[in-house]
Amino acid sequence: MQRVFRLAGAADDQAALAKQAKISKEKAQEIALKKAPGTVESSELEKEKGTLVYSFDIKTAKGITEVLVSAIDGHIVDVSHETAAKEAAEKKKEAQEKKQSQKKTTHH
Repeated sequence: MQRVFRLAGAADDQAALAKQAKISKEKAQEIALKKAPGTVESSELEKEKGTLVYSFDIKTAKGITEVLVSAIDGHIVDVSHETAAKEAAEKKKEAQEKKQSQKKTTHH
């Protein structure tokens, strides 16, 4: 008998989170761009401090502004301005966390 084990990937996580969202990504992006006009560099649906949010990295004249918009009711959860160095450090940290979450550990 052959058994197939499947680790949940990012796409599965996004699909599960998307089912919980009450507003669309498009609506959240519209709200974020009103707060920080510019070009959306990246976006994702994630849990941040226990709240389901759409996170938008928006390139503005001042650099990158991260805007978190509630995926439940559309209010602005947080706005932060990131330097290029801070942005790079955050991406590195996220990559490490992703790598660690994909490893299967068996601690008792």
